[in-house]
Amino acid sequence: MRVLIDACLPVKLQQHIPLPGIATVRGMGWQRLRNGELLARAQSEFDVLITMDKSIPSQQRLSQYSIGLLIVRARSNRLPDLLPLIPKMLAALPRAMPGTAVVIEE
Repeated sequence: MRVLIDACLPVKLQQHIPLPGIATVRGMGWQRLRNGELLARAQSEFDVLITMDKSIPSQQRLSQYSIGLLIVRARSNRLPDLLPLIPKMLAALPRAMPGTAVVIEE
């Protein structure tokens, strides 16, 4: 499974998610892309985008993209607030099917 971490999350989160091929929006040089552009670009290389941007499903027609969304709801986007949610993220990744969004909460 190829996973992309959105620019709204810390880059260091990548080091704590034990998956091969995980990348960040910043590492790909895509941090200036808006949500629709990001989804369109990412869908050809990634299966799931992990984000904290809860507005994407209401702003984009997810069914037109072949990438799934994993929306993380935590107290903040700081690494200490996200680390406890990693097991839930890993468990939810298979449910983030193309064109859908799965929400992970504290």
